[in-house]
This record gives sequence, structure tokens and C-alpha cells, in this order.
Amino acid sequence: MIDQLKRRSFLTEASVLVMVIIFILMTFAGGSTNSKVLIDFGAENNTLINAGQWWRLLSASFIHIGYQHLILNLIFIYFLGKIVENNFGHWRFMFIFLISGIVGNLFSFAFDTGLSAGSSTVIFGLFGAYFSLYFAYPNNMEIRQQSSSFVILILFNLLFDIFMPSISLVGHLGGLVGGFLISQVLGVPNEKTLNKKSKIIYANALIIVIMVMYYIGLNR
Repeated sequence: MIDQLKRRSFLTEASVLVMVIIFILMTFAGGSTNSKVLIDFGAENNTLINAGQWWRLLSASFIHIGYQHLILNLIFIYFLGKIVENNFGHWRFMFIFLISGIVGNLFSFAFDTGLSAGSSTVIFGLFGAYFSLYFAYPNNMEIRQQSSSFVILILFNLLFDIFMPSISLVGHLGGLVGGFLISQVLGVPNEKTLNKKSKIIYANALIIVIMVMYYIGLNR
């Protein structure tokens, strides 16, 4: 049973299930596109975060605006999450997932206005973590080819974000940065990883990014 859990990406599956349950609850509460419902369920809102509701930097990653938003994000979470969780392990995946969402929402808090919600910050964080696999498995052609495909996909999404003001470009960039930094700190189990000094540098970089974004958001 324990071996089966180790092989199975159950945290990815659990996160998908939680998001679906939250979406259903939002639907019954008045609809996932209703601003009041979004706020009640934890959407990222600058005014409320400034008032001390910092937990919204995390909760916003678990709620979605409309079923199309939910379905598209869950597809990415499910397939990309499995890859990352299977390579990094369960607890490392959990940290990558959570930190990516928080850093992405901090970027939105610092530079965007209005409500923000969705797991896109986490998705970009998972992309960032995948690029860490590129450095951990330098001779793996499958990872090298997949990384190239992901770069094109990321650039396409960021270009799309520029022309869609309702989508948080900076939130996506923040998730990418957060996911890459935390995955470099954690490392890939049983494979070539960074030395202790390099990990400390990446950890400090992550802390600085979090502090700077939070400071900017509080003092805009």
C-alpha cells in the first residue's frame, strides 16, 4: 500500500478534487463569476490583503471564474502535476504547488488591481519546476525536448496575456519564478542537485522576491 502511494501522484489528484468541490460550492452560493462569491471564497483582492487577509494569497489559487477557466486549468494541473510530483516526490511537490501560487498572487498583489483567482499561477510554477528537471537530467532527451515545447507554450501564453487585460500576466510570471526558485532549493530526489551554497542563494532569492512583492503591494 505504501509503495503504491509513493508511485501514485495522489496530491495532484487531491488538488484537482478540491478545486472541483470548491467550484461546486461556489456555484450553489451564487455562481463562480459573482464578485461577492469570489471574495467570500478567497479571491485575491488588494484592499482586503492590505487589511490583513494575507491568506488570500494562497486561497486564490484554488478558485476559478467560470467553468471554462476551471476545466482548462485542471487539465494542465492534472497532467503537468503528475510529471512534477512523480519526479520530485509528494512533499516537494506540495511546496512547489503552494509557493508557486503564493508568489504568483504576490506579483498580482504588487502590480494588478481588482479581483484575481485561478490556479494559473500554480501551473506556471509547475513549468518552472519542470525546467529544474532539465538541469537535473541534462542527458535526458525526452525532458530536453519537452522543455523546448514548454518554452514555446509559455511564450505563447504570455503573448496571449498581453492582449487579454483580464488575465494577470505578472501573476503568471510570478508563478514561474516562484516554482523555479523553490524547486531549485528543494532539488530532485536521488539525482544530481545543487550544492548547499547554491541552494542557499536560491532560497535567499526566493525570500527577497516574496518580501519585495509584499512590500510593493502594501505601499502602492
